Amino acid sequence: MRRLRRLRPRSLRSRLVLIAALLATGAVLLCQLAGLTVLRGWLTDQVDDRLAHFRPPGRVYGDAGTGKAPQPPRPDDTLPSDYRVYFYDRDGHLLRTSLGSGESPGPRLPARKADLNLTMGRPSTLPAEGGASGSGWRVVAYEGPDRMRAVVALPLDTVDGATTKLLWLSLALGAAVAVGVVVLGNGAVRLGLRPLTRVEHTAQHITGGALELNVPVADPDTEVGRLGLALNTMLDRLRTALHRTETSEARLRHFMADAGHELRTPLTAIQGFAELLLDEPDMAAGRRHEAHALIAHNADRMSRLVDDLFLLAKLGEAPVTHREPVDLLSLAADAIATTAIRHPHRTVTLEPLPAPPGPPGTAGAGEPSGAGTGGELDIVETPGDPHQLAQVLGNLLSNAAVHTPPEAAVRVRVGLTRVTAGGAPGSGRSLPPGTPVCVVEVADDGPGIKPDEAHRVFDRFYRATPHDRSGAPGFRADREPGSGLGLAIAAAIAAAHGGRLELDNRPGEGCAFRLLLPDATAAPEGHADEAHRAPRPT
Repeated sequence: MRRLRRLRPRSLRSRLVLIAALLATGAVLLCQLAGLTVLRGWLTDQVDDRLAHFRPPGRVYGDAGTGKAPQPPRPDDTLPSDYRVYFYDRDGHLLRTSLGSGESPGPRLPARKADLNLTMGRPSTLPAEGGASGSGWRVVAYEGPDRMRAVVALPLDTVDGATTKLLWLSLALGAAVAVGVVVLGNGAVRLGLRPLTRVEHTAQHITGGALELNVPVADPDTEVGRLGLALNTMLDRLRTALHRTETSEARLRHFMADAGHELRTPLTAIQGFAELLLDEPDMAAGRRHEAHALIAHNADRMSRLVDDLFLLAKLGEAPVTHREPVDLLSLAADAIATTAIRHPHRTVTLEPLPAPPGPPGTAGAGEPSGAGTGGELDIVETPGDPHQLAQVLGNLLSNAAVHTPPEAAVRVRVGLTRVTAGGAPGSGRSLPPGTPVCVVEVADDGPGIKPDEAHRVFDRFYRATPHDRSGAPGFRADREPGSGLGLAIAAAIAAAHGGRLELDNRPGEGCAFRLLLPDATAAPEGHADEAHRAPRPT
């Protein structure tokens, strides 16, 4: 068994060639065997037909019974040279007198008629006399006068010769077919498996590290072509997963480095002032109070940073669980009041959302419904968590107050509209054009954000380069800058509510952060007129 396993071909090409050779050879030999059987049967039927058309003349029985030598037959009674006729007398003994010529031994006949197992008139096959090698005999028995019996025999040498030649021809043809299939089939299989061989070589290169390669696909309608397409799809997904993993790892390392740096600064300050208090126990009361105040300030800063990190982690793991109707207009008014307390010299106004440019009523333009008649503001509601949405508005207003000059005005706009194609870049879920949304926009008249930094404002721990209104570096806000997590938290909360946070940046003229949230109370796009006809409470 082990030897057979060792001899078994291991490559697919060898197995295919061997299977094809065995099948072709077996088919040829089976066809030749069927032909050989038919030919032998047909030749045997010819011999039986000759036996059936020949009967010994009646006078021959008399001559054989008296023991006389047969008289030369007349011309019309001449026997063919291959016939043999044997007689049994009335007592059932085989007579040695026989008719026929030929030097080859005749059929093996029993000495007594009782032992002759032949059916009258039905041909049978008997071996040659004396166990001689050679062809057998086809014999038929006939009843004669005076209880005598005659046995007529014909040799089967012609039948055996023809079948033997055909048998050797079949074996030679089968061997030739096997050799031809092995030689030609090897080339044909090698040519047919060439696409699979290219797939194998490409897979080996990919295994070696060349992940940018793709499996060649010659014909997508074949099995190898479909295999190549499936492998290419798998490779694309693998490359995408690896890229995401590498990007995630890089972002995680950057995030950990930034978080460590941000936490190290207040922690170092706390440690330094604590060591100062321990080293100088006789410190003056004023300096001691100042040290305590600085320790508390840095501890509060570190606590807020940890809270922000915890909030970001929670928003990334689970969606918003608490939802209720939130009035964005009231939320914006409360956020403005809080900002006015923290930044008393900052001008912050609450306005309706203006209509976007374009012909009124056109598809995609979207008429805002935040402005009522006479400049009144309508209630704009959206389902969500009021505390998290209030934090978004607070972060946006704080960002505008900290990163713009004191004289720059800040405008908060609230209203309803529909998403238009080609909107501003931002962070969060992509909303298809025509989707009804609630909008809260925080715009300022500051210097804006540098174009090469605008795409990074939603990254964690990212702070844009400070500059004044004229664009000259060196401007710092009137308060200590944040940790760079405010906009990242706002974008994460917007995404958790099924919306997005967009940035409309105009360098030198200011920028606008636009919060888009789904409007669950709006009618479908085809029923916009009915939605505008239904008045909202003011």
